[in-house]
Amino acid sequence: AAIPGGQAVSPPPRLALAPTAWTPAKPRGRLTRYKSPTPARLPTAEITHNSLQPLATALENLSLPPCKSLQERKRGRDRSCVAKMFIESFRVESPNVRYGAGEIESEYRYDTTELVHESHDGASKWVVRPKSVNYHFKTNTNVPKLGVMLVGWGGNNGSTLMAGVIANREGISWATKDKVQQANYFGSLTQASTIRVGSYNGEEIYAPFKSLLPMVNPDDLVFGGWDISSMNLADAMTRAKVLDIDLQKQLRPYMESIVPLPGIYDPDFIAANQGSRANNVIKGTKKEQMEQIIKDIREFKEKNKVDKVVVLWTANTERYSNVSVGLNDTMENLLASVDKNEAEISPSTLYAIACVMEGVPFINGSPQNTFVPGLIDLAIKNNCLIGGDDFKSGQTKMKSVLVDFLVGAGIKPTSIVSYNHLGNNDGMNLSAPQTFRSKEISKSNVVDDMVSSNAILYEPGEHPDHVVVIKYVPYVGDSKRAMDEYTSEIFMGGKSTIVLHNTCEDSLLAAPIILDLVLLAELSTRIQLKAEGEVRV
Repeated sequence: AAIPGGQAVSPPPRLALAPTAWTPAKPRGRLTRYKSPTPARLPTAEITHNSLQPLATALENLSLPPCKSLQERKRGRDRSCVAKMFIESFRVESPNVRYGAGEIESEYRYDTTELVHESHDGASKWVVRPKSVNYHFKTNTNVPKLGVMLVGWGGNNGSTLMAGVIANREGISWATKDKVQQANYFGSLTQASTIRVGSYNGEEIYAPFKSLLPMVNPDDLVFGGWDISSMNLADAMTRAKVLDIDLQKQLRPYMESIVPLPGIYDPDFIAANQGSRANNVIKGTKKEQMEQIIKDIREFKEKNKVDKVVVLWTANTERYSNVSVGLNDTMENLLASVDKNEAEISPSTLYAIACVMEGVPFINGSPQNTFVPGLIDLAIKNNCLIGGDDFKSGQTKMKSVLVDFLVGAGIKPTSIVSYNHLGNNDGMNLSAPQTFRSKEISKSNVVDDMVSSNAILYEPGEHPDHVVVIKYVPYVGDSKRAMDEYTSEIFMGGKSTIVLHNTCEDSLLAAPIILDLVLLAELSTRIQLKAEGEVRV
């Protein structure tokens, strides 16, 4: 990926955002005790390293049952008194953090190691040496009005995401067979997860992920985008069959007048069965199509008065593009190929080129090779953020976690068989061999990377038998069924078999991930980093 404000850093400092937490105007906190039916509310208090007296006073004034000593609580002898503190905001006081007008500056030391191969007296050895790199971060804290343009806006993911944001923004509730359901952002890292920020009096204190830095409120997003189908968003939501009928009825007035912009359609890159939906397409050469996307982005930004735009591909999975010298291996060759209307330049790559030329972040949510070498070159030279290789929201996510656990535990997976069936349009498109191959490669890569990390378990060139099957079964709709069998070698020649069945609500899992990607992509455009001693031009 191209990192805004500087060159790519490998590996990136994962904890870079932690020291740069931001304090909204009115921080709040709450203390929740296990087995307590109602969470106790704390008075407003700003939490700082050196200013915890208001919090201490608030805790003392709470009407709580007496607790035993902290040591006894930790031993589990008084479980009713184990408490977790949740604060909604905080401020960092550190010599490495400086709050300024509209920005936060921070210094971060990234500690790693490097290896060198040395020879002494005819003997060679590997030497590990510690290495530290000091980074300077500058984060713009002014939150922009953000527009998001989805490629494949009328698909299951796009219509579900927009419906969910509207439901949250309007505070909509609806009846299910179980209860009256409130709109939420469950499944979103930024909106529904917390982080541990420290401890007070032996109790762990957590804060929302979104409190780390000022982020766009998803309720404020302005939506737009493209689709090769001219169906309005309300009908697209109905066609998707993802959301409850009662909710769909309430959302219809908000969505029925919205029609996606025409999209780029190339039948050579997706399944032939998608042709029946393609009634809303951009005509012309590849260069003309790319120029139309640029025009659409500019007009969307002007019409909606948004400060920034993020574009995300959630359209059909494409087949892999051929990568060859003279075609798409360099920035110059890629742009020349667009000018010559080369057939091997895919629609997703055209969208990505348009975004890079406009300085707009582009996120790819499908497993095809959108980011050919020439596009990566173009993004780096234009200092534009690009990223993404499939959402991996269901079976692939489970596989990446489980294989990582097994290999990390010294267990040797020898056979991985994955079977899926689903009935949405994604499944219909993946029924074509060429598009299925893109998905198969994506699912296989998560295994290959982990296997190559352990030369104790695997000989050079050895890898597990790995089979992936995807079948289209219309009846199950968006409720994808995923079945996996993992066979592994264990101690002294033993065998272990794990079998999983996972019902993946495809779009309901993907929509909050899309939301996170959009918000974090925008945030990334406001963060600049520079290594110590690095000279910027």
